[in-house]
Amino acid sequence: MEKFKDLEYRRPEKGPLVKEFKAQLKRFTEAKTFEEANKAMLDWNGLMDRVSTQAVIASIRNTMNMKDEFYDGEKKFYNSTMPKLMPLMKKTTKAMLHSPFRPQFEEAYGKHMFKSMEVEEKLMSPKIILPMIRENKLGTEYSKTAAACSVDFMGEKCNFYGLLRHMQSTDRAERKAAFTEWAKLYQGAAPKLEEQYGKLVKTRVKIAKKLGFPNYIDYIYKARGRYDYGPAEVAEFREAIRKYITPLCAKLFEEQRQRIGVDKLQWYDEALVFPEGNADPEGTPEELTEKARQMYAELSPETGEFFNFMVEHELYDFVTKENKHLGGYCTSLSEYKAPFIFSNFNGTSADIDVLTHEAGHAFEYYYASRRLPLSSLVHSTSEINEIHSMSMELLTYPYMERFFPGKSDKYRYAHFVDAVKTIPYLVSVDEFQHRVFENPSSTPADWRRFWKQIEEKYMPWRSYDGNEFLESGGFWMQKQHVFLYPFYYVDYAMAQLGAFSLYRKSVEGGDAWNSYLKLCGLGGKYGYFETLEKAGIPMPLNKDFIREMAVFLEKQIGELAAKL
Repeated sequence: MEKFKDLEYRRPEKGPLVKEFKAQLKRFTEAKTFEEANKAMLDWNGLMDRVSTQAVIASIRNTMNMKDEFYDGEKKFYNSTMPKLMPLMKKTTKAMLHSPFRPQFEEAYGKHMFKSMEVEEKLMSPKIILPMIRENKLGTEYSKTAAACSVDFMGEKCNFYGLLRHMQSTDRAERKAAFTEWAKLYQGAAPKLEEQYGKLVKTRVKIAKKLGFPNYIDYIYKARGRYDYGPAEVAEFREAIRKYITPLCAKLFEEQRQRIGVDKLQWYDEALVFPEGNADPEGTPEELTEKARQMYAELSPETGEFFNFMVEHELYDFVTKENKHLGGYCTSLSEYKAPFIFSNFNGTSADIDVLTHEAGHAFEYYYASRRLPLSSLVHSTSEINEIHSMSMELLTYPYMERFFPGKSDKYRYAHFVDAVKTIPYLVSVDEFQHRVFENPSSTPADWRRFWKQIEEKYMPWRSYDGNEFLESGGFWMQKQHVFLYPFYYVDYAMAQLGAFSLYRKSVEGGDAWNSYLKLCGLGGKYGYFETLEKAGIPMPLNKDFIREMAVFLEKQIGELAAKL
C-alpha cells in the first residue's frame, strides 16, 4: 500500500459497477455447492470493498478541505449514486437469506450477520432512495455551514475548536471573551442550522413512514442495529444516570469551582480543571505522533505493529487548517485493511485523546480486519465500537508521562473526571433527539425549550453567564451528531461504562488487556449482549450496575486526586 496522499482516486463508473454486481449475484444464485456460493459472495464483498474505499478516499479528502471543488463534487456523486444501488443490494441480501446453503454460511460467518440482513432487507426499498439522497445532501450542507464559521480572535483565525482552546486559559477574561465569540458564531449561524435541521427531521420522518414505521425512533433503532433493547430500556438508562451519576458530577463541579476560585462556575470555566492551567502536551504534531508510536510499541506487539503501519502509510491528518471539517473521526479503507484518523489538533490534552480514542477505533479495525473474513463483520454497533476507543484512552494511562512531562498525574485526573462529567451530557443529547422525533412537527423554539428542560434535569450546574441565546436552549445545535449521525450519542455513555469496567479490572489486578484484545477480535460477529458476555464486560443497561459503578468512580477519583 502507498501512503494515503499518494493513493490514486478513481470514481467507480456506475454502468460497469452494476454489470459486475449482477454477474456476481448470478454466480451466487446458480452455485451448485457451498464452495461456489461462498466464492461468489467473497468476490461480491471484494467488489464492494473496492467501491467503498474510493468513496472513503473522496470523503476524507473532502473533509480535509471543504472548499475543494473536485472532492465536493465526488461527495455529491456518492450521496446521489449509492442510494440508487439499493434495489440491487436488496436482491443480494434476499439471495443470501434464501440461499440453500444458509446453514453453512451461518456456521462460517455467524447467525448475527443473517439477523442484520433480515433487518436490512426491511429497511432497503426504492421508496426511500430520493429521501436518502436528500438526507445526504442536507448533511453536506450542514458540514459546510459549520466549517465556514470562523472569527479573528487574539490575532488568529479561529473556528469553533480554536475558540474552545482559549476557554482553557487561566485568564478568566480570555475564557469569557472566547466564549462570547463562540456563542456569537452559533447565534449567527442559528437560522441556517435550524432550517437545515428542520429539513433533516422532516426527511428522516418521511424515510420511516415510507418503510411503514409508525415513527422515526422505531426505524432508527433498527437501522442502528439495536436488536437487544429499545427506547424504554434507554429511558431507564438515562434515569439511572440522572439518579447516580449526575449527583457525583455536581459534587465534582463544586470541587472544581472551589479549586479555580470563582463565585459561580460558568460554562466557559468548565474546561479549566486547575487554576494554574490544565496539563497540555509537549511537542509538535509530528513529535506527539512519534511519542504515540513509541507508546504503542511498548503497550503490546499488536499495537506496535498497528501504529507502525499508520505512520508508514501516513494514515492520519491531525493539523487544524482553514476550511477543514470540524471534529475528528476514524474511518477505514477496506480494500487495504487500513484505518484512517482525522482530527483537529489544538494544543490541548484533547490532542492526546485523539491519539488514544481514535487510535482505539483504528486499532480495532486493523486487528479485527486481519482476523475476520468479511468487512461487514469487522465493526460492531457503536455501543461496542466506542468501548474500543474509550478503553484505549484509559489503558494507556501508564504512558502519559511521555506526553505530559511532570504533569501526567494532572492529566490523568482531569481526563478521568472529564469522562465521568461528560456522561450526563451524553444522555441529554439522546433525550433531546427522542423529544424532537416524538414531536416531529416541533419548531426551533420548541427545540430550545426541550434542550433547556433537559439541561436542568441532567446538568443542573450548567450556566452560560446570562448569554440569552444559550440560556434559552441554543446549546443543542453545537453537537454535530444531531445533524449527521441521528441517535448516535447515548452509545458513548453506554460504552464509557463498559470502558470503566475494563479499567476497573486493570486497577484491581485483572487481565484487562487480554479482555480488550478479545473484544476487538470479536468485531461485529455477535450481537450487543453476546459480545459483552464473551468479552467479560458487564451490560450497562442495568441500574444496579450503574449505582455500583458510581461508587467505584468516586473512589477512583479520590485516589487520582491524592497523587496531585
